[in-house]
Amino acid sequence: MNKILFIFLFSATSLFAQKFVQPILGAKSTKIIKSANLEFKDLNKNGKLDKYEDWRLPADVRAKDLLSKMTMEEKVGFMLISTTRMANDGGFGPSANPNAPISSGFNEEDLVQNVNMFTRKPLSEPNMSASGTTKAVTERQLRHFILRANTSAKTMAEWSNNLQALCETTRLGIPAIVASNPRNHITTDAAVGLSVGATAFSKWPGELGMAAMRDFKLTREFAEIAAKEWTAVGLRKGYMYMADLATEPRWNRTEGTFGEDADLSSAMIREIVLGFQGNKLGKNSVAMTTKHFPGGGPQEGGQDSHFDWGKFAHYPGGNFNDHVKPFIAAINAGTSSIMPYYSAPKGKEFEEVGFSFNKAIIDDLLRKKLGFKGIINSDTGPIEMMPWGVESLSIEQRYVKAIEAGVDIFSGAADPTVLLNTVKKGLVKESRINESVSRLLKEKFELGLFENPFVDVEKAEKIVGNSEFQQKGDLALRKSIVLLRNDEKLLPITKKTKVYFEYYKEDGGGRGPQAQAPKSPIKVLKPDTKAENIEFVSTKEEADVVLLWLFPTTGGLFSSGGKPIELSISKNKVDVSHVNDLINSKPTIVVINYTNPWVIDEIDKGKAATILATFGTSVDALIDVISGRFNPTGKMPFATPSSEKAVSENKSDLPGSKENPGYALFNFGQGLSY
Repeated sequence: MNKILFIFLFSATSLFAQKFVQPILGAKSTKIIKSANLEFKDLNKNGKLDKYEDWRLPADVRAKDLLSKMTMEEKVGFMLISTTRMANDGGFGPSANPNAPISSGFNEEDLVQNVNMFTRKPLSEPNMSASGTTKAVTERQLRHFILRANTSAKTMAEWSNNLQALCETTRLGIPAIVASNPRNHITTDAAVGLSVGATAFSKWPGELGMAAMRDFKLTREFAEIAAKEWTAVGLRKGYMYMADLATEPRWNRTEGTFGEDADLSSAMIREIVLGFQGNKLGKNSVAMTTKHFPGGGPQEGGQDSHFDWGKFAHYPGGNFNDHVKPFIAAINAGTSSIMPYYSAPKGKEFEEVGFSFNKAIIDDLLRKKLGFKGIINSDTGPIEMMPWGVESLSIEQRYVKAIEAGVDIFSGAADPTVLLNTVKKGLVKESRINESVSRLLKEKFELGLFENPFVDVEKAEKIVGNSEFQQKGDLALRKSIVLLRNDEKLLPITKKTKVYFEYYKEDGGGRGPQAQAPKSPIKVLKPDTKAENIEFVSTKEEADVVLLWLFPTTGGLFSSGGKPIELSISKNKVDVSHVNDLINSKPTIVVINYTNPWVIDEIDKGKAATILATFGTSVDALIDVISGRFNPTGKMPFATPSSEKAVSENKSDLPGSKENPGYALFNFGQGLSY
């Protein structure tokens, strides 16, 4: 017997000899086919069972079959992922009905930008950053979307079902996959592309706070809980988490990292990936996109590579390999995608072009040396907005260079015209396009989206943010708090004590003609509390103890104008004279919320005898710690510099714990308990 025929017959016999469990099929308009007493979806409406419709077959077999049926237009559309907007969503542009709430309908307007939304400079060519939804699916063949809207679980679930129903009506019935940035963390810089901020989902510490817990079991539980919430509303891909090391204290994306230490970050990333995805992708998984390879932390001067003044990563401490470690952990845990950063490497043996264009970084290091077989997903806009090192190339040439480097899917563009023309001109081989589309299809098959992309709206409302999940989140919020200094033994508060609680966070008054005068950053809080020894009072004069919670802020990543970055809290929207007046007036518990490793020597003159660190937590959690209802266990996820001089002399690729002696006021891993 012919050997190939024998293998085929053996495989077919093995397939039909197996006992299969019928998956639940979700369909709105697609007919169901019956075969061997089992049911399948007739996605291409031809009345027969095709291989890609056969859930019994391996994902790679199904992907190969579907790929053979796709047109070049469908393949190229598959290689773009862009923002999608819900009805009345004015997050990226003016809403047609600005007074109406976001609803589960589609936003049908194309959003074309002539200005780089990050640098605010004119673009060389207009860029469609979001497509009207129906055109995106039916004309532009897009199937990958990023949802940025912040709305209720019910509305998100209904919208997701509407999107998948639209996809089902198309020629091949290929479902969509919807990605999001983090939605479960208390964060200061909740900006597009970073974090959605406070949502209907369960609330947990910021990523730095998660690392401060040093609780890997609870980290895994967080990821498993968040995965249940995400899948309930139809979010099946995470643009997260950051495996970058926070080794440059001035970098304005530190808040989204797990700190400065390669081993701690590796352990955190492992638990996050396994918690969201499981041991392998399946119908209950959220596919992770680990970012930003090979580590966005060591930015020159702390400037970020969203901007041309921050385009370079550098390695003055020779510590490149440590920055790659957490990505190795992600690969070993099975992360579905990896996202390169915008930065170009400076002073290394690599070509000085952005990492998405860098063959030595993606193909040689990530693919060949580290063995990553998943999806390479570009960050938002390297082709149109951040083409560092390839500015002289045309848009077509940039696509070619990035594809040859190894990128599979491009974020930030919703119009496939240029990429399609690039392929049709023969500048990129179809075989290379097929390679990328195969990876993208395989992910969708493994997630079970071809069988059932629809969600139960009522179930979503019950799952998202439920009290059982929040109880775990509340524990994490408490475990994330770090006690740094307790010299006068003010803590825990064990005797009847009157406390004046000042929450100090600058709001700002906005910009433009409608801007209002800035409000006072001071809010006096008198929260209800179960801490029986604490009575909150309205003035410091009434108080025995002052509780001062400071929220220094740079203004956020996207407020950057390229000026040198300073970390002294007086340079980051805190009135130091006010702080020192309080400290000198009464025994004071100083609580500092860290989004960067702030320099606090302006208040640290021996007067600040009681200091705690937070990284995104709740008022209740803080009160539980200061009252002794919860014994603090958190440890610092990074070192804090002792002075601005220490900051300016730091080596951007080295963690603070490995800088010169005298660098750190509070070191990595520092933290007291009662």
